[in-house]
Amino acid sequence: MKLSSLARAASISVLTLAAATTGAQPNYPDKPLRIMVGASPGGGTDILARVLADKFSPVLKQPVTVENRPGASNTIAGELTARAPADGATLLLATNTAQAVAPHILKLKYDPLKDLTPIGLVAVMPNVLVVSANSPYRSVKELVAAMAAKPGGFKYASSGIGSTQHVGGEAFNLATGMKSIHVPYKGSSQAHIDIISGEVDMMFDSTSSAMGQIKAGKFRALAVSAPQRSPELPDVPTLAEQGIKGADVSTWYGLYVTAGTPRPAVDRLNAELVRTLKLVDVQARIKALGGEPGTLTGDPFAAMNKQEFDHYGQLVRDANIKAE
Repeated sequence: MKLSSLARAASISVLTLAAATTGAQPNYPDKPLRIMVGASPGGGTDILARVLADKFSPVLKQPVTVENRPGASNTIAGELTARAPADGATLLLATNTAQAVAPHILKLKYDPLKDLTPIGLVAVMPNVLVVSANSPYRSVKELVAAMAAKPGGFKYASSGIGSTQHVGGEAFNLATGMKSIHVPYKGSSQAHIDIISGEVDMMFDSTSSAMGQIKAGKFRALAVSAPQRSPELPDVPTLAEQGIKGADVSTWYGLYVTAGTPRPAVDRLNAELVRTLKLVDVQARIKALGGEPGTLTGDPFAAMNKQEFDHYGQLVRDANIKAE
C-alpha cells in the first residue's frame, strides 16, 4: 500500500514536471488573447481579424483584441508574434505578403516558416486592378495604351514593399512590358486616399480591402487577377480575358501562433478556427469581400505556405523586385 502511494506520487511528480517543461496549459486559454495584424485599421486583414476576434471571444471565454502594427510589409506584426511568449496568447493574422513574399526582399529578424506555427487558412481573395472612379481608363487595353505612350509616367500603389499589391504591380509590368512606378504605403486604406484623389494611377489591391471602395463608387475595377471572375464582381473581366497572362496574384490570409506553443493550445485554436469558418454569417462576410473561406489547417496549410514561399521567391527573382 505504501509502495503504491509512492508510485502514484512519483507519477504525479513526473506529469507535473512534464507539464512545466512543455508549458502545457490544461485550462487554455487562461488569459486574454490578442490577434496581431500587420496592416492599418480598415484594410482586409484588419476586417478578417476582427471577425475572428468577435467569434473567438465568447467561446474561449476570454477577451480577444486586435492589435494593428503596420509597416515593413506586415512583418512587424510577424516578428512581434514570433518573439512573444509561447503560451498561445498572441496570434497573428498574416497574409502571403509576410509569409511568402517579403522574406525574399527584406532582411527579417525572424523566420516566418520556423518561428510561427500555422493554425489554418482563413480566406483567399483575388487581387483586383483598380483606378479612381474619375480616371479616364475604362479597360486594361486603354490603360496599357496610355502607359505605352508615357513610359515611366504611371504610378501604382501598394500596402508596402513585398506586399501582394507590389508583386501584382511588378508582375503586370513584366507581362505587359510596361514600366510603372511603385509607391508603397503602410496599408491599403492609406493608399486608397491617393488612388481616389488621382495622386496615384492604379492599385492591384485585394478584393477584401478594395470591395468597399468599389461598391461605394470610388474605385473603378478594371480586371480581376485570378483564373476566374469574382462572383462579387461578375462584370469585371480577368486579366487573362483581356490578353494579359502570367500576372495573376491573389491574397491569402492565415492564422498563426508563436512557435513552441503547447499542442493543446494549438489544437484548441485549430478547432475554433474550423468552427468559425463554418458559420453562415462568417462565410457570407468573406464572400462579400470577394473571397472564399479557407479549408486547410495544420500540416496541409503549412505545406501550402511553403509552396507559396517558393513560388513567390521565383517571381521576385524574375521581376527583379528589390527593397526600395
